[in-house]
Amino acid sequence: MSAISKTEPLLAPRLEKGDTIAVAAPAGPVLKEADFTAGVRLLREAGFEVRFSREIMRREGYLAGTDRERAEELRELWADPEVKGLIAARGGYGCLRLLPLLEMDLIRRHPKIFVGFSDISVLHAAIGRETGLVTFHGPMLTTLAKTDRPSLEAFVEMLTGRHPETVKPAGLEVLKPGTARGRLLGGNLASLVHLVGTPWEQPWAGAVLFLEDVCEAPYRIDRMLTHLQAAGRLAGLAGLILGTFEGCGDPEPIWKRVLELFAGESFPVWANFPAGHSPNNRILPLGLPVMMDSARGVLELAGQPVLAP
Repeated sequence: MSAISKTEPLLAPRLEKGDTIAVAAPAGPVLKEADFTAGVRLLREAGFEVRFSREIMRREGYLAGTDRERAEELRELWADPEVKGLIAARGGYGCLRLLPLLEMDLIRRHPKIFVGFSDISVLHAAIGRETGLVTFHGPMLTTLAKTDRPSLEAFVEMLTGRHPETVKPAGLEVLKPGTARGRLLGGNLASLVHLVGTPWEQPWAGAVLFLEDVCEAPYRIDRMLTHLQAAGRLAGLAGLILGTFEGCGDPEPIWKRVLELFAGESFPVWANFPAGHSPNNRILPLGLPVMMDSARGVLELAGQPVLAP
């Protein structure tokens, strides 16, 4: 367990109307300019200023620019005192290549709200491990217009500190009952598997682990989960939350395999939590203590995800 995991979470100041949210492209390039434009419009309608570079649409094959360009963009935005929050333009792939270039001391000195999902899970894990900063698994700029209204409202409420203390999602499946307390960690399964054995892997012992994925065959999900267990990375979990597995076929074989893997464990396991690659993508504060209450079907935030003024 890293030293950071034993410290109090580092919180960024909450957003207020009129604050500037910057768009960063640390992974894949923007594929549809209309999605980008629609996301900018929604942020502005929510009362925020939106900033992005003139090169935000750049492409370097399957990446949104060279590694150095993408890392420098993140550094400049994090160092800019006018920027209060950052949102990823898109996922895809590329964040793993940035990790040796990130200035973690800069992030630690200037905690800011950072939002994204999919490949952005790599940045969430590395930043969380190295700085303790609470970051947010939630909609990206190019997915905002495809996100349903409740998730959009939760997005704004969470980042402005007006969120409810409990989340009671409709359609939640309790695969194993019980109560669990721990820091909420995780994100995209396929992205996080590739952190195993690297210097940026975030320990999960004692955590409430959240996992989701998209367009992976059930046998591939089985293989990734089995790999994590065989590598000892799933030992000592406090609880497990499975989000949406959009485009992965019938989820029942996935749930069955999860129950097999954890047959000897007593912690709660939930499925079908509304977060991931779907329109119902509930924002989650990664690194924050939470409580899973299976009897009520409630995820309770055991702390504040952002700093009030």
